[in-house]
Amino acid sequence: MKALHILTPVKDSIELTVETIRAIAESEFTVPYTYTVYNDFSTDENTRKLQELSEELHFRLVNLADVTDHPSPNYLLVLQMAQKEAIEADAGLLIVESDVVVKKDTLQRLYDGAREMDHCAIAAAVTVDENGEINYPYLYAKGDEGKVLPEKKHCSFCCSLLTPDFLRAFDFHNLDSGKNWFDVTISHKALSLGFKNYLFTTLPVWHRPHGSRPWKHLKHKNPLKYYWLKYTKGLDKI
Repeated sequence: MKALHILTPVKDSIELTVETIRAIAESEFTVPYTYTVYNDFSTDENTRKLQELSEELHFRLVNLADVTDHPSPNYLLVLQMAQKEAIEADAGLLIVESDVVVKKDTLQRLYDGAREMDHCAIAAAVTVDENGEINYPYLYAKGDEGKVLPEKKHCSFCCSLLTPDFLRAFDFHNLDSGKNWFDVTISHKALSLGFKNYLFTTLPVWHRPHGSRPWKHLKHKNPLKYYWLKYTKGLDKI
């Protein structure tokens, strides 16, 4: 692994997204890296804001409207495009979602940690709330702060690095195009191929759960409505 390819998929929620992007742009690295924001059919106004921000902070902005006419979400396309580029560069693919804020040293330390771990496929940073308490989706890790845990369930892609060895072993074109999100499938595939996944509770990142997809809050506040939307609108296919 010679470099980092960092990506953030974006769909509106511009205020949270700007915080995410600025934190990454202000991060400290010793490894070569690139940062790409994939704009998945945000509004025209928010697309303009992202373009202005890309000129200010010098990240690459890919407007998926220039690449596909498939409606959002286009997470699978993003993963496939990013996988190809990462393999060509022998780079780790580091996904930071748009409802996450990292510390200045988080991403470099996650890169270093992934290189140190045995047969690592995915290295994930633990998520915390504004008070520093572990939150969704890693609530089960409470009590294990300050450790690196072999992950037997799945790693969320809130802030996760996928190593080049794993990227070469599993082609994302084999993922089910009928789904919307792929962290569970990819995590399980890594384990089935003999790799290991790790959760770094030593590297907390601030996570505003479902900040980029606010309708998902219904799962906890109004589960009947959530599941009605899930099955009648075909949302949130995992």
